[in-house]
Amino acid sequence: MYTDVGPPLVVMTIGLVLWLAVTATVGGISIQTIGVILFLAGLVWLVLELFQARTARGAVVEEPAPVVRERTYRDPRL
Repeated sequence: MYTDVGPPLVVMTIGLVLWLAVTATVGGISIQTIGVILFLAGLVWLVLELFQARTARGAVVEEPAPVVRERTYRDPRL
């Protein structure tokens, strides 16, 4: 099953960079706090993606049986 882990990893990376590498504050807002929040949100997103891929792998989808009808012949002369 296809697992899309790219976006959560990008969010986690941006969060880690903001948390560990940036030391500025903007208008009383701590950039480090925003980085921690982004990292944790990306981590939760990654766990959900992996859990969803694991549960979808075991699912079996059956296609419905085709509808079969007998062809009736109508004599055009009647």
